[in-house]
Amino acid sequence: MSAFTLFQRDDCHLCDQALAVLAEARLPEFESVWIDDDDALEARYGIRVPVLRRGDGEELEWPFDAATVRAFASHTR
Repeated sequence: MSAFTLFQRDDCHLCDQALAVLAEARLPEFESVWIDDDDALEARYGIRVPVLRRGDGEELEWPFDAATVRAFASHTR
């Protein structure tokens, strides 16, 4: 299991931008979870995606930049 999860949906330009930010931030491996076909995730995240969640349950909502992601990731220790 990854220390990070990116909640996203198909055909989401903001999700595509978030993926580019995560690459720029050089985030360690993360899991992508698509909310489109999951009623519970859709209810929880809906229009909030993309959302990056750490293993401790803390979430970072869009918009975020590479510096914010690096700071968010550094709190996993």
